[in-house]
Amino acid sequence: MKKIGFLSFGHWSPAPGSGTRSAADALIQSIELAEAAEDLGADGAYFRVHHFARQLASPFPLLAAVAARTRTIEIGTGVIDMRYENPFYMVEDAGAADLISGGRLQLGISRGSPEQVIEGWRHFGHAPEAGQGDADMGREHGRIFFDLLKGEGFAQPNPHPMFPNPPGLLRIEPHSEGLRDRIWWGSGSNATAIWAAGMGMNLQSSTLKDDETGEPFHVQQARQIRAYREAWARAGHSRKPRVSVSRSIFALVDDRDRAYFGRGVQSRDSVGQLDETTRAIFGRSYAAEPDRLVAELEKDEAIAEADTLLLTVPNQLGVDYNAHVIEAILTHVAPQLGWR
Repeated sequence: MKKIGFLSFGHWSPAPGSGTRSAADALIQSIELAEAAEDLGADGAYFRVHHFARQLASPFPLLAAVAARTRTIEIGTGVIDMRYENPFYMVEDAGAADLISGGRLQLGISRGSPEQVIEGWRHFGHAPEAGQGDADMGREHGRIFFDLLKGEGFAQPNPHPMFPNPPGLLRIEPHSEGLRDRIWWGSGSNATAIWAAGMGMNLQSSTLKDDETGEPFHVQQARQIRAYREAWARAGHSRKPRVSVSRSIFALVDDRDRAYFGRGVQSRDSVGQLDETTRAIFGRSYAAEPDRLVAELEKDEAIAEADTLLLTVPNQLGVDYNAHVIEAILTHVAPQLGWR
């Protein structure tokens, strides 16, 4: 049994053929797709966060809106770039959105990926400490955020407040009990997966990771997941962690599917330089008739290791088509693989 959700990057563009022509389109259609996915029986609606881009950016207004329009589906991110975040203010936003959802938030956070502008986090008022890089800053922001979610008091109360205070040190409000167990770290390497396990965060692993062994992507990702689980066991945490992987998967069940994805889909892994020092491997996409698709997915070791699968969706093709993509996987693929 696996939880199956969608992951949208929320692209928008006024280009010809785009069904998502503005930021308003991207936001409203994201809410509508979450509603449609819930109706279909999907388990999660997840959204990527990119700054300085024609994509979804500020996550918490969107998450709260989805929460208000749905009842059962998990609502998450994959991922929030912590280099841009004030962890104290983020705790307020996250607590409020989680309370609106009734405890359905699943927040993926990370140190971030290559971005649209040079050192964009500086424009948001953040800079690494002396001797550290932006990745260190992102992990430190993540650590502070995760620690604050314990809900422990730390701030000295004003002896003459405007409103009466409870006794003792004050915490950030609103506090949402249980949210801390629903924080995920988006990891691109074995080392950061092990770090996340030590911290006590769940693990998100996408279609991109450091090429650490030269093996196929799904094999390296499966090794990453096993290393994470071993580190979790060593850390002695009391609960069982969750692990998600994301994939581009399309079941070709009608002429629209064949026209969009019947040819030209990246059917092999690719390798490239993520930056000046990091060689990365990009996982393949899957697009085939259901029987062939099932046979191919059976060989994906990382999907077998994970408990949650996030389907990346081509959001600019519109809500109706993306709902069809999700339904095709839930109907024609998931049962044959024992995911449902």
